[in-house]
Amino acid sequence: MKAEKKVIGKLNKCYALGMFAYDGKPHIVCAAEKQDPCYAFDLDGTKTDTLWEGPGGVMTVLQAPGDKPVLLATQKFYSPNDSAEAKIVYYTKEDGGWKCSVLCDLPFVHRFGIVEKNGRNWLIACTLKSAHAFKNDWTCPGRIWVAELPENILQYDADHQLKLEPLVSGLYKNHGFAVHQKEDGSTFAVVGTENGIWLCEPPAEEGGEWNCECILEEPASDVLYLDFDGDGERELFVLSPFHGDTVSVYKKKNGSFEKVWERDKKMPFIHAIYSGKINGKTVAFTGNRQEDMELIMISYEDGGYQVTVLDQGSGPANCMFFEDNGVYKLAAANRETDEIALYTLKEE
Repeated sequence: MKAEKKVIGKLNKCYALGMFAYDGKPHIVCAAEKQDPCYAFDLDGTKTDTLWEGPGGVMTVLQAPGDKPVLLATQKFYSPNDSAEAKIVYYTKEDGGWKCSVLCDLPFVHRFGIVEKNGRNWLIACTLKSAHAFKNDWTCPGRIWVAELPENILQYDADHQLKLEPLVSGLYKNHGFAVHQKEDGSTFAVVGTENGIWLCEPPAEEGGEWNCECILEEPASDVLYLDFDGDGERELFVLSPFHGDTVSVYKKKNGSFEKVWERDKKMPFIHAIYSGKINGKTVAFTGNRQEDMELIMISYEDGGYQVTVLDQGSGPANCMFFEDNGVYKLAAANRETDEIALYTLKEE
């Protein structure tokens, strides 16, 4: 597999990526870590819109469920040391422009997503910490927060906010987050923290309890939970420790997870992570922001895990895989070079 790279935009400290369907077609959305804009592109990489000029501090962008195009985003998370005013907002298109409304204030919110079960949607949000007294103070742990979403979230604003409830507390460096689908169509979240990886599944019935358990007591900066080797059982694809340098795969054996693979080469400040299917096989993408600043694809081939280097020297903060009319593509927010890139993946 090789990657044909196209730089589709320049954005200072570009960071968050998402897919957002509006005006009758899907768009790639890329937002910035600092006080900078958010741009939209078509799937060929042509810039189509500026959704906002600021503020930035965007760690996550995500389309809300429903018929009307609504884009959810974190706002004012500028760094782990400057995120006490962070919140989740939503954008709607009105009179040709984009209106920003507050969904909820949530200091130190970094990642969030939406999980679904039996027709009910839940917002699940992760705070990296809960307070700090000085730079790089990690003494106050973060939490996982949840709230059931009504069909219409447009009722919320700064004066009437969505109320969240704490699900799990005491989580240090609560950074990793991914939503995955089960065979029945429902979804769940996996959360990576300094004190382990948590699996969180919403209740089946109204008033029911969340299923929330620590499935691996190892530090994790980011995590995926998918079947990579094709045996019908999920493996944990783990980046560790927090903003660390190691890529590993854990497989459940005799009821507990054991490490079955680790990349020999270290990847300092590893950060970008995404998954997808190529020719029916699950693959993972990851990248790092220091030294070689690689973007790589990891696949299970011929009884082992294989690494394909797709790019070097760009420094991705996040990446996003998708298929466009039979063509495999990977968007990347290359934060360290301020470039928004689109890679077309082809067989060599």
